[in-house]
Amino acid sequence: MTAGSKRKTVAVLDYGSGNLRSAQRALERVGADVEVTADAQVALSADGLVVPGVGAFAACMSGLHAVGGDRIIAERVAAGRPVLGVCVGMQILFARGVEFGVESRGCGQWPGSVVRLDAPVVPHLGWNVVDAPAGSRLFAGLDSCTRFYFVHSYAAQQWEGDPAALLTWSTHHVPFLAAVEDGPLAATQFHPEKSGDAGATLLANWVAGI
Repeated sequence: MTAGSKRKTVAVLDYGSGNLRSAQRALERVGADVEVTADAQVALSADGLVVPGVGAFAACMSGLHAVGGDRIIAERVAAGRPVLGVCVGMQILFARGVEFGVESRGCGQWPGSVVRLDAPVVPHLGWNVVDAPAGSRLFAGLDSCTRFYFVHSYAAQQWEGDPAALLTWSTHHVPFLAAVEDGPLAATQFHPEKSGDAGATLLANWVAGI
């Protein structure tokens, strides 16, 4: 950052789900001015919006609706303003989530469903490598053996959205989407705020691009 340049502002959306303070600290460490907020105007006006999420898809959607988070995301994306979803905050960007045989409606920014991983051991817990595409901005400067921290039982396992989107895959018995870069909307299934130096590099890359 050059002398006199303005620090990027990032809002971490508080809708009752997610590692809000750890996300805040991780973003501050890479040079952003961060506010954890449920205020729609703050979330809309920040340079970047981070939507964290842990727990059940339906519960996250309920909390998101309570603060108008689905509308905030939609307005930002329509205006070309960056949004980053993390873990269940990535999952709720899809049209549907299916848990215990019950289908819940997501934000619908991307078509398709989030479903349970068909693996002998679930949740997928711990460090894993990812296969990032050429031209990825999120993974710039990271090599192919870089590991990120995952904790999830569900994931998007197919992509039905814009074929121009940059897709990063990982595998836990079956392939699943580890990250998506689609215009102003990006997301990671892993937790960058828990992924050490690799996660810090990814967050720094995202902040630099907003």
